Parts: sequence; structure tokens; C-alpha cells
Amino acid sequence: MTDQSHDRLLIVDFGSQVTQLIARRLREARIYCEIHPFQKVTDTFLADFAPKAVILSGGPASVTEAGSPRAAEGVFGAGVPVLGICYGQQVMMEQLGGRVEAGHEREFGRAYVEPTGGHGDDAMFTGLFSTGREEVWMSHGDRVTALAPGFEVIGASPNAPYAITADPARKFYAVQFHPEVHHTVNGARLLKNFTDLAGFSGDWTMGAYREEAIRQIREQVGSEKVICGLSGGVDSSVAAVLIHEAIGDQLTCVFVDTGMMRQGEAEEVVTLFRDHYNIPLIHADEADLFLDALDGVTDPEQKRKTIGKLFIDVFEKHAKSVGGAKFLAQGTLYPDVIESVSFTGGPSVTIKSHHNVGGLPERMDLALVEPLRELFKDEVRALGRELGLPEQFVGRHPFPGPGLAIRCPGEITRDKLAILRKADAVYLDQIRKHGLYDEIWQAFAVLLPVRTVGVMGDGRTYDYVCALRAVTSVDGMTADYYPFSHEFLGETATRIINEVDGINRVTYDITSKPPGTIEWE
Repeated sequence: MTDQSHDRLLIVDFGSQVTQLIARRLREARIYCEIHPFQKVTDTFLADFAPKAVILSGGPASVTEAGSPRAAEGVFGAGVPVLGICYGQQVMMEQLGGRVEAGHEREFGRAYVEPTGGHGDDAMFTGLFSTGREEVWMSHGDRVTALAPGFEVIGASPNAPYAITADPARKFYAVQFHPEVHHTVNGARLLKNFTDLAGFSGDWTMGAYREEAIRQIREQVGSEKVICGLSGGVDSSVAAVLIHEAIGDQLTCVFVDTGMMRQGEAEEVVTLFRDHYNIPLIHADEADLFLDALDGVTDPEQKRKTIGKLFIDVFEKHAKSVGGAKFLAQGTLYPDVIESVSFTGGPSVTIKSHHNVGGLPERMDLALVEPLRELFKDEVRALGRELGLPEQFVGRHPFPGPGLAIRCPGEITRDKLAILRKADAVYLDQIRKHGLYDEIWQAFAVLLPVRTVGVMGDGRTYDYVCALRAVTSVDGMTADYYPFSHEFLGETATRIINEVDGINRVTYDITSKPPGTIEWE
């Protein structure tokens, strides 16, 4: 999304899984920025873009390998501040006359950077090293072994002797760690220092994003009709209201009941949109279509792709029924994109397909409108509040487009979905009763394809295992499990086993992301 009315920061993407977190941190500081793949950032591009500062992202490649990615030389000749992060640091050193070598020891995860006595009074480092060292998040094998001319070392870690380097005269800075991730304690402060040093005023807001998005929607759609896939989650709800503000009655929402919704979901969604908004809404009950197609399917990727294709079939059917809609609107977010395919066409690794990204068929008759594609969940919530959505929807936990299909590993059946639906409802009821809902990013139950022996009363049972999942997160890209008390877990397990026929054992998932994903499939 290009906005010529603001000073712009350019993020050159070398394929890191967390590149977009850089943009997210900058948006928190109200800085307008755009991410572009390194292949696209030529000297001509730089002249047209005219950035006020440049950040070089991390990436999976090694600068020691022939043909590995490099920055355009114009980046270093533009006369603007440059910050290199991880691979970006190594690129800077390699291209400016330093040296990078393959490390004998890798450094992944939490690390501590000690000050080395360099330009600690430089504005770039205001607020850092106040406790003597900085807690950071490392993810590298290679490391800088010789600085480029003009640079000096500001901080070092055990496996990165040049963890923070600077050439204050040219306003070039480079760090081996990732300041964009939540685990780097003062990472946001470091990025804010960089943009302050570059002269950004911090005047970009969600209100500005709203105006720019509305303009782009109108330019893309023109006078054509649009249908919006409304799931009831915050993403599709915000997308629907934003697009309706842009094009009015050219929009029709389609709520597809796949038979894999949570308890009471369909009624709640339809009631909310018909009561609060004057947006045409089609309630498409397609449970039989989806469940029949998923009969016997166990592979999670196949589930997602099957569901994605069926969604498009349904949307195309209703596009014709409203008079020939040409566009399909979705609430796709950046975490969906980065886990499915590189956001910018770079070398990021695919984690899993999302039904509205990697799960879509290659050919379909509808063009996509995705006004939230560059946003994270918390930004979407901020945009929803900007648009005046009810808090009951803005604050809802995320719910995946494939619904309960990906919370039911193995074969999906109507009976298993009914069991899972009840267990999930009990779990969420417990969370609300204990006043924990707003502390948790996402919580849900999973019905495992495993049966175990149990005892109820004097009888033997042989029923399913239910796993509970609850995580805290700020962006959906990284997450940690929520630390429920043992009392809460015991009470919840007892309720599920007593109230839900078909479950005789309950477990709690304490896996973080990474290495796991938030959803099980």
C-alpha cells in the first residue's frame, strides 16, 4: 500500500519469517513503511521510492555462498540512515568491505549483549544497556568477523563479537540479533531510536490506513459488485465493514455454514450483522456439501485445500445470484500469508497452507479484494475500533476459516464434531467465568484421534482424548502457552468429562510457537 503523503521507510526483505514484524513495530511508532523483496529494490526503484531510511531484514541464506542475496548499491549511496538486521548486518559488512564467516557455533534463541565501550552516547542507543547488558533474540549461524571501514563495535555476545555495530558518521547501524521480535526486550526502543534519528515524525495512524484502504478498494473495484466471505471472526468482519464503507451496496456478505462452526456461531454472526449493519447478507447452509467432501480425508493440507476449493465454489455460485459479482473479499492477514507463501515473493519457507491463501484453487472466476493483507491481528482490532465495530466482535479470539476441521486431527465425522463443539463450549465458558478471556490471545479444544481406557462409576469407558490449547501473543507470529493454575485445569477437565459424552481424558498443550504452530493442523 503506497502512500505518498507520508515520509516512507523501506524494508528490504531477504526472506526472514519475521520481516513483517519489523513493519509492525514501526507501525506501533506510527511510522509509514513498505516491505519489498531485495530482487525488486534496484537503484531505479530506490530513486522512485525515495525512502527516508532503509532497513535490511534477516533471511535464511548465507552471504558466504555464491549467488546469495545482496542489497542494491544505491541503498548505501542514498545518503539516508540504514539499519541491517541479522542477514542484513552480514550483507552490509560484506558489501562495505568487512568479512563474514560461517560460525563454528550457532546462536539461536535468548542471548545477552554486553556493551563494549563504543559510541554508547549515540542517539541510536538511547535507553539501552541501562542494566549493563541487553536481552536479545538471536537466530544465526554465520557471523561477522571483521568490520567494514568506518564501523565500530558497540556490543558483543558470546557467539557474536560484533552483535551491535555502528558507523555514526554515515548513520549506518547493524545488529546480529532481531530487534523486531517480542523476545528482544528493548527491540522496539532500538527501532524507534533509528526512526527518530532518521527524522520521522510518527504521523501515520490507523485512521490514515483506513482512508488509504478505502481509496484503494474504490480504485480496484470501480462500479463492480463484490461478495465478502464472512466467517464471523474479527478479520472478515472488519474487512466487510471497511469495504462497505468504501463501496456501499455494491457489497453482499456471504456467511457459509460449513457444519464446522463453534456452538451457536452461525446464529450469533447472522444476528449481529443483520441487527447492526445494513449490509445484504446471504446465510448459506452448506454443511452437507463440506462434510461429505471431507469424508475419509485425514491429511491436514488436503483438508485445507478441499475446504478452500469448496468455499470458492459456494462464493462463485452466490456471485452469480447477486447479479454477477466480479470480486471476492476476504479477511486475509499477514500471518496467513507468511505461513502459506512468501509475502513478497522472496525465499521464505512455507509452513502450511491457509484455506484463503495457499488453499485457493489456481483458477477461479473472482478477483480477490484483501484490504487487511498487510496487517496483524492487533492492528485489525484497532482498525475495527476505528470503524466502530462492537467490542464483542473486535475482542473475539481468532477462529480459523476451516473451522473445527483443523481442530479434529484425523478423519472428520459429524459425531466427532458434535463432541468437539461441546467440549470447546465448556472450555471457553470456564475461561470467561474465571475472567481470563481478554488475557488470552486464543483458546480452543482439540479432539484427538486417540481413544483411551477410563473408568466412570463402576464401568469401563473407551473414549476420546481432548487437548486444550491457550496461548498468549502480541502478533500471532510467536506465542507462548497460557499458565493456567492447576486448579483451573483440574476444574475444567472435570467439567468436560462430566458434561461431554465421548471424552474420558483431558490434556493441556504447553508448546510454544515456534516450534509448534498455534493451531494443531
